[in-house]
Amino acid sequence: MGTTPDLDPADEADTRWLDDGELRSWLAFSGMLLTLPGFLDAQLQRDEDLSLFGYLVMAGLSDAPERTLRMSELAVLTQGSLSRLSHAVAKLERNGWVERRPCPGNGRVTIATLTDDGVAKLVAAAPGHVAAVRRLVTDPLGPELFARLGEASRRILDATAGPGYPAIPRRADDRADDGA
Repeated sequence: MGTTPDLDPADEADTRWLDDGELRSWLAFSGMLLTLPGFLDAQLQRDEDLSLFGYLVMAGLSDAPERTLRMSELAVLTQGSLSRLSHAVAKLERNGWVERRPCPGNGRVTIATLTDDGVAKLVAAAPGHVAAVRRLVTDPLGPELFARLGEASRRILDATAGPGYPAIPRRADDRADDGA
């Protein structure tokens, strides 16, 4: 049986503790969740002077119609708070990669747009990022296990963020490619 904290025996009877195999899997999974982003961030920082979060913001904008999203939609897409997103977008803005402005239809809403320089930066950063993803994730797993990881991840996202996450519209040319 896995490790359990000291609790009232009546409470323990209702708790479905992890068995040894589940605990080993959970510890490996949680360790991966804690370490992988740091390795991906370090590669982007070293090679492109760009954080993983900044890269994900720019990638999200690149997939959006007209490379533009409301800041609130971008926060959902990146799973970042509006405060964290605002700081990241401010840095991207200083570099000329993203522009913020009031939404033309609703001045109370701020939208972010990936600039042409931002597209160029993303294109330059993508090969190194993809190489790191391949080296750290896809190559060690192989195609079958990576596909199973994708399915498991979608199930977890459904349980945590809701079915269909992320619910951000993609460019029309991308939707035509995948039949959506």
